[in-house]
Amino acid sequence: MLTGSEMGVVDENAEALGVPRKQLMESSGHAVARAVRGLSDAGDSVTIVAGRGNNGGDALVTARFLDDFDLRVLLLGRAETITTDISRENWEALQRAEYPTETVTDSATLDLGDPDLFVDAMLGTGIAGDLREPEATAAAAMNEGDATVLSVDVPSGLDAETGRLAENAVRADHVVTFHDTKPGLPDLDVPVTVADIGIPDAAELFVERGDLSRLERDPASHKGDNGEVLVVGGGPYTGAPALSAQAALRGGADLVRVACPAAVAREIQGYSENLILRPYDGECLAPAHVDRLADLAAAHDTLVLGPGLGDADATLDAVRELLSAFDGTAVVDADALSVVPEVETEADLICTPHQGELVGMGGETADDWRDRIDLVESFAAEIGQTLLVKGPYDVVSDGERTRVGRTGNPGMTVGGTGDVLAGVTGALACVQDPFDAAAIAAYAVGRVGDRVVDDNGYGLVATDLLDEIPRVLWQRDAEE
Repeated sequence: MLTGSEMGVVDENAEALGVPRKQLMESSGHAVARAVRGLSDAGDSVTIVAGRGNNGGDALVTARFLDDFDLRVLLLGRAETITTDISRENWEALQRAEYPTETVTDSATLDLGDPDLFVDAMLGTGIAGDLREPEATAAAAMNEGDATVLSVDVPSGLDAETGRLAENAVRADHVVTFHDTKPGLPDLDVPVTVADIGIPDAAELFVERGDLSRLERDPASHKGDNGEVLVVGGGPYTGAPALSAQAALRGGADLVRVACPAAVAREIQGYSENLILRPYDGECLAPAHVDRLADLAAAHDTLVLGPGLGDADATLDAVRELLSAFDGTAVVDADALSVVPEVETEADLICTPHQGELVGMGGETADDWRDRIDLVESFAAEIGQTLLVKGPYDVVSDGERTRVGRTGNPGMTVGGTGDVLAGVTGALACVQDPFDAAAIAAYAVGRVGDRVVDDNGYGLVATDLLDEIPRVLWQRDAEE
């Protein structure tokens, strides 16, 4: 089952893989026409009631496959307000071929007549709430008549995110949905046909630019609304926590703080004036610091734990204690990864090992990425956390869902790129669930590396990635 928003991601990923939406719409329209033929006889009267989005566009395609029916096509709204190019192209194709089309601009004049079958294609999976005009009047007319009602993808008025059916929704007799079922459809107690429209399995397996559509930013948001990240790192190394913190800022977090040993705080601060430091006494993380850090972490949306910490015994003891006391979302990287399998925690962890670190945690790996999928998924299920296993093909799994990232290049073997990935993952985990945050971060940071290498060749350093992060995440037109 896929929600409407998930289906949107899959559609766009299919396009990124070379299967354009226009082709998918053609297949969808054909599937609806097959359903019409199964519910009606040639010569029967069929009225298509189409909205101005892609749901309506699917039905406009359907019209071209119903030449042996008494056909009527109603567009709810003015043709010039059709919202997508491909739907507009299909409307114009009907005009040029002189199909019987009409536009409805006033619900008071709406007359659906009394056909044998209605095709409800007014509103698709992106709409929630009660129907408004003219859809409300059209739905009432369909519901009150005797005609069979065939809904396209979902009945108009069904919220494909929650499964809620509006009180004035279309009461369908049959539904043709695409690729996978949607929330609420199993509860309708009507036949539902799930049509294969040619979306490859890879559109769900591989992380592609469609996954970036999960990201949004409220124009009325205030400081802190888009996430606060605490990076706990530093001691033996100073560049790693600075890279993670800067990457978290570039990844969209509003506020990023770095908790580090006082001995290196000034050095870390020197990397950027944008960093907010929260130093603690000493030269490395130790159990004595845990209580303060636990309180500090609880005040943030995401904890990034590990960059530059080192593997001193006292440091790893402190990591164990901190994870045991924490119940939020944490990205665990570098030396901190080694303690994860033995820690009992209420936290949601996103672990970001390379393959050597994965083996050190107790997992298994394989040369072929296809074989690694099962191994990573099994280990994620065993430890009950999300894994982002870095490699030429990144594998992301929470034990139930698994995605593969194919971006990135050999230039990213340079030190520090993993710290950048941890920071971006931390920023995204403020506003996404851990699995989606990890998948998007894997795609985005790899794509950033690809752009840097495309522009400059190999020999990149980790700081080269920072400026490109917001371009990949937020300037989506540059990815198309």
